[in-house]
Amino acid sequence: MGKIYDVAIIGGGPAGLSAGLYASRSKLSSIIIEKGKWGGQASTTEELENYPGSMEHPTGPKLMERMKAQAEAFGTECVKDEVIGFELSEKIKTIKLTKSEIKAKTIIIATGAQPMLLGAPGEDELRGKGVSYCATCDADFFTELEVVAVGGGDAAVEEAIYLTKFADKVTIVHRRNEFRAAKSLVEKAIANEKIDIIWDSVVEEVYGDGIVEGVKLKNVKTNEITDFKTDGVFVFVGTKPISDIFKDIVKMSDKGYIITDDEMKTSVEGIFAAGDVRVKMLRQVITAAADGSIAAIAAEKYIENNFEH
Repeated sequence: MGKIYDVAIIGGGPAGLSAGLYASRSKLSSIIIEKGKWGGQASTTEELENYPGSMEHPTGPKLMERMKAQAEAFGTECVKDEVIGFELSEKIKTIKLTKSEIKAKTIIIATGAQPMLLGAPGEDELRGKGVSYCATCDADFFTELEVVAVGGGDAAVEEAIYLTKFADKVTIVHRRNEFRAAKSLVEKAIANEKIDIIWDSVVEEVYGDGIVEGVKLKNVKTNEITDFKTDGVFVFVGTKPISDIFKDIVKMSDKGYIITDDEMKTSVEGIFAAGDVRVKMLRQVITAAADGSIAAIAAEKYIENNFEH
């Protein structure tokens, strides 16, 4: 029958890596399947000042590198592949990958979430040509240039502040007349000389000839359209869960987030979910890591109760 893992973890962000670490340390055989970048969204976050115990000037990529190395040091296998389907009728679950199949007693879903798009004309065509969803990845391309940051939550304001390290000017465009972001962040942004704010406005169109040259802004109160010249557009308007492949398998919210209890159990026995992909109040590296550890321990208990030793 081949190897049967105790725990198969789908997703190699902080939730998945923590799950792997805790599972391996509990002497469970564990494997993490990641189709993209190890570390997930956290690996594109430059500063992680709110992660407890972080050293001075911590970076997302460094922390994720260490998390992966630590999980592997305890025996977690890490593979690059994509999950394309499941066979869940038996007690031993089968995960179908593009290159192979994996059999496991339990599954932990840790696929995370991804940035939402504006849906404005020109956004898709100019993606990577001035339109970005990751300041850490692309900020240095805009050194001494002017950029627009769209959004009003913590991520939008944090990323706008980060962009000021490179760009000469950052204009935050927000559809409301006040931010949803934490007060301390808002104060930091307002005090930053490089940041301007345009309230009550949305991006109606991104335009440029092969590269971003400007945006059309619409005032949501007056419907007035204005032309705003800019060298780049950074979009931070929220995230959506990466959960489509699980939609007929586990119960989800109307927004597609997986519903779990506080032990990370989903609606299906032996399947757990951790991190940004599940319904929760706060989506941060620290809460993802916590979810992963809980899911691994819950998986261990499930195995103890349902499989003979």
